[in-house]
Amino acid sequence: MVAPLSSFFASINVVDLFLLSDMVGQAITVGLMLFSLVAWTIMFGKHFELKKLRWLNLSFENHLRDQRALLDLPESYRNKRTIPYADVFSDALEGYWRAAAIGKEKGVDSQRARLEHAENAIQRALARQTMRYESSMIFLASIVSGAPFLGLLGTVWGVMVAFSAVAVQQTASIQQLAPGVASALLTTVAGLVVAIPSVFGYNFLLATTRQLITEMENYASQLADRIELESK
Repeated sequence: MVAPLSSFFASINVVDLFLLSDMVGQAITVGLMLFSLVAWTIMFGKHFELKKLRWLNLSFENHLRDQRALLDLPESYRNKRTIPYADVFSDALEGYWRAAAIGKEKGVDSQRARLEHAENAIQRALARQTMRYESSMIFLASIVSGAPFLGLLGTVWGVMVAFSAVAVQQTASIQQLAPGVASALLTTVAGLVVAIPSVFGYNFLLATTRQLITEMENYASQLADRIELESK
């Protein structure tokens, strides 16, 4: 049983199938291969990006935890915008002290106004960093959902070509059926080759992204609590 299967797969030549396909089938196959390259690039790039950001976030959070007072930290702590946690921290403090300055000018400075401005700034920073975490995910999701349909399009086109050849010649020789069948088979396989790894990679990255967003929300809540306690 193993020998016939091995000989069957050994007899399959992808290059020959590609050359037998018509221009439409070849175009769809090439497009799917390009999508596969883009998907793998996005998946690896996003994985290492999220891994690096998580390490930077934890390092910054541990550094803040060692500080007794956050409101009086030097300006250098607010200049690390490339770190998501540092960006949230910077916006929170800027909002707090901006509200304090405006309140003093108008003679209506209050703790409540400072905290509200700080919390609003934290929410804006969270939204901005969430978009940063989710960048490229929409394009990857489009590849995941679109690749099987492109493969199906090639399959349908190949079947149409095969039946058209039979209808024109009124015979069903292998020479007439080969282009359509090759196009149908090759585009189907290409669509699955693109979609299957992409869907696993997308789900893994989506779970990692949601975890990082939840961690950032927890950090933002702790940051807001510390600012409130220190402002009393």
